[in-house]
Amino acid sequence: MADEESVTEAPDGSEPARKETAETPGEMTAETPGEASQATPPARVEDFMPLDLVIYPLGGRPFFPGMLTPIQVEGSPYYDTIKEALDSSGKMFGIVLSHAEDGNEVFDPEKLYGFGTSARIMEAAVNEDEKQIKLLAEGIARFEIREILQKVPVIKARVTHHLVRREDIHLESLKPYTMAVVNTLKDLLKYDSLYQEQVKMFLSRHNFSEPDRLADFVASLTSSSREELQEILETLSIQTRLEKVLALLKKELEIVKLQNKISKQVEQGISEHQRHFFLREQLKEIQKELGITKDDRTAELDRFRERLKSLTLSEEATKRVNDEMDKLGMLETGSSEYGVTRNYVDWLTSLPWGVHSTDLLELDRARKILDEDHDGLGDVKDRILEFLAVGRLKGEIGGSIILLVGPPGVGKTSIGRSVAKAVGREFFRFSVGGMRDEAEIKGHRRTYVGAMPGKFIQALRQKKVANPIIMLDEVDKIGASYQGDPASALLEVLDPEQNVDFLDHYLDVRFDLSKVLFICTANQLDTIPQPLMDRMEVIRLSGYIAEEKVKIARHHLVPKQLVKNGLGKGDLRISADALRAIVEGYAREAGVRRLEQKIGTIARKTAVKILDGIDKPVRVGRTEVEDFLGKPDFRDEKPLQGVGIVTGLAWTAMGGATLDVEAIRTGGDKGGLQLTGQLGDIMKESARIAMSYLKANCEELGGDTRRLEGEIHLHVPAGATPKDGPSAGITMTTALLSLAKNRPLSRRLAMTGEITLTGQVLPVGGIREKVIAARRVGLRELIIPEACRKDYEEVPEHVREGFTIHFVKNYKEVARIVFGRNRRRDPETP
Repeated sequence: MADEESVTEAPDGSEPARKETAETPGEMTAETPGEASQATPPARVEDFMPLDLVIYPLGGRPFFPGMLTPIQVEGSPYYDTIKEALDSSGKMFGIVLSHAEDGNEVFDPEKLYGFGTSARIMEAAVNEDEKQIKLLAEGIARFEIREILQKVPVIKARVTHHLVRREDIHLESLKPYTMAVVNTLKDLLKYDSLYQEQVKMFLSRHNFSEPDRLADFVASLTSSSREELQEILETLSIQTRLEKVLALLKKELEIVKLQNKISKQVEQGISEHQRHFFLREQLKEIQKELGITKDDRTAELDRFRERLKSLTLSEEATKRVNDEMDKLGMLETGSSEYGVTRNYVDWLTSLPWGVHSTDLLELDRARKILDEDHDGLGDVKDRILEFLAVGRLKGEIGGSIILLVGPPGVGKTSIGRSVAKAVGREFFRFSVGGMRDEAEIKGHRRTYVGAMPGKFIQALRQKKVANPIIMLDEVDKIGASYQGDPASALLEVLDPEQNVDFLDHYLDVRFDLSKVLFICTANQLDTIPQPLMDRMEVIRLSGYIAEEKVKIARHHLVPKQLVKNGLGKGDLRISADALRAIVEGYAREAGVRRLEQKIGTIARKTAVKILDGIDKPVRVGRTEVEDFLGKPDFRDEKPLQGVGIVTGLAWTAMGGATLDVEAIRTGGDKGGLQLTGQLGDIMKESARIAMSYLKANCEELGGDTRRLEGEIHLHVPAGATPKDGPSAGITMTTALLSLAKNRPLSRRLAMTGEITLTGQVLPVGGIREKVIAARRVGLRELIIPEACRKDYEEVPEHVREGFTIHFVKNYKEVARIVFGRNRRRDPETP
């Protein structure tokens, strides 16, 4: 037996009537008026309903029969839709849910669901000037869209109404489902009283003995998804509808129970907190009456005064503190200004005014600490000891600014820690790399919310002394932005003549930083502003040679990695040959970071082997290195030899390197110089200067200018590495001269130096790094500008050992050293 009956329109346009057919029991089709009079009497007022409806698309949730809803529409096509419904005889229209995600597509007929609810306009207020309508609509019955009759300006559709028959409402089989829904609804009302008003509105128009209306009402009451609610709307069988609604209601009940439980837990926590608060307040009042304790403000003021007893403030700071404490005593504790003032006084009284640690300036102790913490770096240690010796004679080392410059991983930061340890001072480190806000240096003004002092004042508060060692890492990478230039802000901090009266924007009181020892670190000097450089004493850490790296690995890196990876001293043995193989094949950079990483890799793989049951200790020799680390990352650098090939020396941020410059004649009549190898502008200029000088002096140097005719190609491997700088000038000139002479170099050597158009050899930098690079590849004869003799003599003696060095002032000396005494022209011609 069907739960719904259908109504379609009569062909002659008369009011529809119902008639049960043999094919579809309960479905009503249009007949003649005479036949309609013999049909089953209507169950409700919905008997006579138009079957061509204007459609009002709805976003969000579906609209159910029996519901009342206020609707306000404005503008087309919403206004046109409701206006046409108002102008119809029955004031009826259809409400259909749209599954369009975009609000602009709601009026697309293709986006409409197949089922909707016919609605009757009960009240309406029309404002034709603004095309606005406010109305109250009542849901009447379900309908199914059979055909879209019109798409614009409004949507019209031919529908089939599905009406409920009276006898279907009172079926005994529905009563258990109805009671189950009612009982669950009662349980829901116990947990959430917000549903009570909606239930009262429902009971004012219907009752629980109408299962169809009950099912629709309860479905609309839940927070189910629109797809689940649309499924309820499309369910015609009342019993099936009640079953689905009961499942949704049970789900809603569980959600409400969980929400109620969470709310009770939160309320319980808040109540407990409030109870403790009131008890504490009562305890404070009782203690105050008995004279046992003081209120918060008095206690804080007493604490600040207690701090001041052990400090020696300047006159300016003393007056400021007293004024602020008087102000604090008058402010209400609940005001925002009280919190700002309290924090300010807290900062002022927390700083170490007049508190200094005693320096330990014993050179033997300092030398021992430096030797324990670092292998190699003898020249750097000597400079630091000289610095400490001067400090001992003066009685203090405050006011000095040291700049440690070197490639990554050479120990700049650890040197700073060792100095602090040797002197016996507190150590504070922070990085200024990438810093773009000068407030990080000089603090924020107190007018800002969350304002704080700068890093230097924070360091003094944290270390509790006015003369710590403060390390500024990466000063070469400091930035600038619209928020200010931190490098300029550092000028005051790092100037011993100015930092005696350093003014932090937050404190707004001058503090003496002249006793602080500043140690800065950088990888290069080019990016440091010159005014800042002038304030610092530069100490260079050029890097380590292979022997030094092996010592560092044995004394520091291996023990550190054993502890880090949970290994004991007897678990792993790495031979000196293995360490040298790691240095030469996997870690050729100037520092030791990559070396430490490779040792860590060996330690981790050793841990796996030990857990797999291998006998201890695990021994690693030269032959086992590849088993742990794979194929070497670096091949042996063997300088190339031949006509037009010369080895040069270069400096990089990672240390020194050797570069082979190659020159060949490619022929052609155009002439010119082709340069490859990712050369920078300065290096390209050096190549052009070399070519110009050689063409002007080729005959005198024993070359043949005919070999330089046509196109000359100059290449500097490796092509993927950018290169720039003037130090390859004499190297390029020698490669071109070798080509002009058609002779290779008489022996293996390397060179560095800048050349001018008149043949003068100018000084270049990075001599130590370049000497180390030459030593690494087995070159022991070098050509260096005479002006760099002092730089070479500063290279440690154990690094210079075994080298033959030629100091030159002009290129003719270079040609004489490389090719011997020049002849006017070689007998062989191209």
